[in-house]
Amino acid sequence: MRCNNRRTTRCATCAETYRRDTYHLITAGLRGGKGTPEDVAAHPRVFATFTAPSFGPVHNRPDSGRCRCGTRHPADDPALGTPLDPERYDYEAAVLWNAHAGALWRRFSIYLRREIAKRAGLTQRAFRQYARVSFAKVAEYQRRGAVHFHAVLRLDGPTGGDSPPPSWASAELLTDAIRAAASAARITGPTLDGRHHVFAFGRQLDVRPIRSADLGGGTELTDRAVAAYIAKYATKGAETATGTLDRPLKFLAELAGLDLSDHARRMIRTAWTLGARKDLEHLRLRAWAHMLGFRGHFSTKTRRYSTTLGALRQARAEWQRLQAAIARGEMSHDPSAESEETTLVLAHWTFAGTGLTAGEQWLTDALTASNTEGEPTWTAAATN
Repeated sequence: MRCNNRRTTRCATCAETYRRDTYHLITAGLRGGKGTPEDVAAHPRVFATFTAPSFGPVHNRPDSGRCRCGTRHPADDPALGTPLDPERYDYEAAVLWNAHAGALWRRFSIYLRREIAKRAGLTQRAFRQYARVSFAKVAEYQRRGAVHFHAVLRLDGPTGGDSPPPSWASAELLTDAIRAAASAARITGPTLDGRHHVFAFGRQLDVRPIRSADLGGGTELTDRAVAAYIAKYATKGAETATGTLDRPLKFLAELAGLDLSDHARRMIRTAWTLGARKDLEHLRLRAWAHMLGFRGHFSTKTRRYSTTLGALRQARAEWQRLQAAIARGEMSHDPSAESEETTLVLAHWTFAGTGLTAGEQWLTDALTASNTEGEPTWTAAATN
């Protein structure tokens, strides 16, 4: 039985299946297929990366080559992403940012439709009659433990990918609207000990148009490259980027016996401490302390973007049942020979009985006798 865990640290086999399904889901929204019209390849679409704000300087690999600490860190240096000064790093804001990242994305998606309508000279209500925004996104942890998003955004007609976008729709208009919506989106967080938290995306926003694989000679961002990039992060969590846990904590004392970095340990402790506050119960920070406060879905999409993971799993299960039936000789190799009303019985259950078999009972008696041999026999008088 498959465990269907998407984390590569928990089950590499199921994670690989999940990654491939995500790849096909993203590709279908870029090139068509799996029930999505091929015309979506001509719709305006961009690939955008939304980062988290700064919570304090960390060790990094800038273009200049040297970190602020004066060191040239190799790519696999465990110090990357850790604070230069842990005592001054804002762990509280970092955890709360992760907890509010999903709500901030929802606010951004609302603002994005407003910005597109404004540039098209339409009201928000009229915009629905001319166009629709479809997207698919994944969440990724940076090495510092902050969540950011990679997203494919597409402009469709009013009914989704099966209708052409209006004449004014373009990748340039979509890019401009994304930048405006990302800079305007704000989420008001909690007030803790007199400190007001307000969350917004970081200043680093990357938006690039997506071209088909047949254009640009491989020099531009292609749909295949985008799908592969997004699918790669669909199977990774905080444990891959920051070295934290891949399962929930029951007690904070468990941290003492775990091999974690000091930065990951402080992020988890901060989430656990904040989770004890009554005014933050709705964030469920203790339940998601191993995820550094983030409790959203790692991959999400709009309904009209493309197919669903459930549909891909169902198609794979039906194909496997068909191949099993063919291997047993129950069906013809010609798919047209199968009737839609045919019922395939792949297994059946029969009652075997209850209790131990004769052999199991003999083995139990033998083991019981050997274990009690030489031990004193306790009687009622002896116990008295």
